[in-house]
Amino acid sequence: MLEADRLVIYAASEKEMNQVIEAERDEELRKAYGEMLRLSLENPEDWGWYAMWLIVRKDGTNIGNLSFKGIPDEGIVEIGYGIAEEYRGYGYATEALETILEWAFDQPGVNCVAAETAPENLASQRVLEKCGFSPSGIMGKEGPRFFKRQTEYSDT
Repeated sequence: MLEADRLVIYAASEKEMNQVIEAERDEELRKAYGEMLRLSLENPEDWGWYAMWLIVRKDGTNIGNLSFKGIPDEGIVEIGYGIAEEYRGYGYATEALETILEWAFDQPGVNCVAAETAPENLASQRVLEKCGFSPSGIMGKEGPRFFKRQTEYSDT
């Protein structure tokens, strides 16, 4: 479990992931969450890399989630995140992303975190920029690809 100023972030259990899957109305997200659960169960030693991480305000309100897209590959791991619409614009995504970046860069072999966002999702791009990501000029499947390297994160 990771703590930020206003948030608690933790890798969801199998039961919690099933609850999110059952409640999800978007079929594409539901399928992606099901795949995350399947991979988490097949790779319990790497649960944090495959599982959904819940973003919960300290008052207990679940406001979103984030996830890595598998184990690091050649030092790079990709991340995705989402905040419920009614909680957007309050800095929660930035706070959650900064917190999970610290965790990720503390893991062996991670020297870069990648993210993609829809070209029109300027708010998400701004979150990435606030967290120190740089646009790569590469267009991924979901949109522009951004990178944050370990050296950019380190205080030394």
